[in-house]
Formats: sequence, C-alpha cells, structure tokens
Amino acid sequence: MADSNFVDYVKICCRSGKGGAGSAHLHRDRLTMTGGPDGGHGGRGGHVIIRGSQNHWTLLHLKYRKHVIAEQGYPGGRSLSTGREGKDEYLDVPLGTIAKDVETGDVICEITEVGQEFILTEGGRGGVGNSHFKSSTNQTPRYAQSGEDGREEWKILELKVLADVGLVGFPNAGKSTLLSVVSAAKPEIANYPFTTLIPNLGIVKYREYQSFVMADIPGIIEGAHEGRGLGHRFLRHIERNALLLFMVPIDSDDIEKEYEVLLNELKLYNPELLDKERVLAITKSDMLDNELIEEVRKELPKDIESVFISSVSQKGITELKDILWMRLNPDFAIDKPNRFK
Repeated sequence: MADSNFVDYVKICCRSGKGGAGSAHLHRDRLTMTGGPDGGHGGRGGHVIIRGSQNHWTLLHLKYRKHVIAEQGYPGGRSLSTGREGKDEYLDVPLGTIAKDVETGDVICEITEVGQEFILTEGGRGGVGNSHFKSSTNQTPRYAQSGEDGREEWKILELKVLADVGLVGFPNAGKSTLLSVVSAAKPEIANYPFTTLIPNLGIVKYREYQSFVMADIPGIIEGAHEGRGLGHRFLRHIERNALLLFMVPIDSDDIEKEYEVLLNELKLYNPELLDKERVLAITKSDMLDNELIEEVRKELPKDIESVFISSVSQKGITELKDILWMRLNPDFAIDKPNRFK
C-alpha cells in the first residue's frame, strides 16, 4: 500500500440534527368536535457518533469527508404520536484513535475497543407537544415547542498505533530490517535516513501458538519533542505501545549516550512514557566477534536489559523474542517457568 494511504490525522466538521417540532394538534373525530390537546413530542435530532472498528487501520476513509451531517428529528403528530428520531451518523475509526476539540485541544475520548461508541456531537432535543402544556387553568393550549437546534462543531481525529512492542531508535538503526525478519511485514528498507515515514505493523509469531504485535515507527532524532524531524508524528504513535524496544547499532560512537538521548526525548515529550517496560537491542552485532561483544557489554547502561542481535544473520533473534514475550506476559513466565526448556 502506498505511503500516502496512511492517514493518522483528520479535521472534520460534525453537524448534529435539529430536533423535531412538537405538535399543537387538538383532538377531533366524528363524535368529538372540541377535544383537548393531543399533540405529540418531536423526535430528537441525530447524533454524530465515533465507533471503534476492526475493518480500518488508518483514517484514510475520512480524509476527504470534511462535513458529517446527521438527520433531523421528525415532528410529533396527533394522538400523542412522538416523532421519529433522526438517524445517527457513525464515524468508524481504527482502534487507537483519539478525538479532540479543535478550539481547546482537549481530548474528548479514546477508542480502544471494537464496537466502542462515543457521541461526538449530540443531536437537538425534540420539542414537546401541546399536550405537555395542558393544565387545570389552560385546558386547551394551542401552541407547542419547536425542536432544539443541532450543533456544528469541528473535531480532530488522531490515530495512535496500538501495538505490544514499539521500536525506538535513530534513523537507520535497523528497525525496519528487524520487523521484516520477525514478521511477514514488508517495510521499505534503504540506507538513508527516514526510509520509514509511516508506522508499519507486523505480527510476530512466538514458539508454537503465541504471537504479539510489533510496530516499526519513523526514526527519532534529537529535538523530536519540539517537532524536529517527524517530531510529534512519531512520538504520538509510541504512546500506545506496551513495551519499548530501544535499538542502537553496535557501530555507534557511544551506545550509552545514544540510548540516553532517545530516552530523554521520550521524557521531554511525555514523562509517562518512562513508566513503560524497556529493552535495549544492540543491532548489527554480526560485525564483531564474541570477544569484542563482551567488551561492549561492559559499557552498556546497567538499568535496562540488553541483547545483541543481527537481523541479517538471525543472531540473537530467538533470544530477543523470548525476552519480549516474557516482559509482555510476566504471569506466564512465573506460572510456567519450564515451558520452553
């Protein structure tokens, strides 16, 4: 699929339906010429509702749908008949979508489950019929209430990729190569910065019948929290990952410093990201022999579990998947310690 088909941000105008007018009808039939009020209430206007869907993975289908208009409510009728409610308008979105108010920037809702619904813009209430106004002192009211106007509000929809493992690293750290090796995903791979411009998801098969989702996200650079490079577009997607896999190539000038820069960018963007599980993968480790690797290991950060891998030679890939799986499923590891021996 073309890169342009990945859309993770849309701005959309939501217009809910106007409520139906109440009826001011007076009861009349062949036996009754001066009956009392029997006007029914109007139906409410249609809502604009956001709904989680498993059939979409981007917001592409909403890119050119700038205005969403719900149906108006129907007026009330005689014999206390209530008007039909206006048809609701649904916006189906992929899981991981958040809705924001354009004016305030406040988050309105987060869609994380299939079928989850939230009313973005409420429809207008239907007007009450003249039967509502009947009283001992006003037995024949000849008026009814008009329906409440609908609302017109601009909303922002943003997609944050949902995945078990998110790959964090500078451009050309080997993230796309790793994803192509451990899953069936086919991200673009080349020897130049920002080859990956959009998140790529892959399902990693583990042992016999297990699996987890890995996300290859555009590379981070120093200053990303201020919007440099792909900036917030990258960092937004990493918020929804359960575990972060930091990737630093073994030929880096200073592995520990590079890791600290990556960690600092996450901290400056959102300090809560530091609460996530973290693993450090040293990539391209087939460039060195075991003796040199042990020397490099002594210089690695001590507060994070690390593993040496090579996607090209498959070195350390099984060990990496074991570590990721155990971190994602700690109860599984405790309850069944000998499961894979």
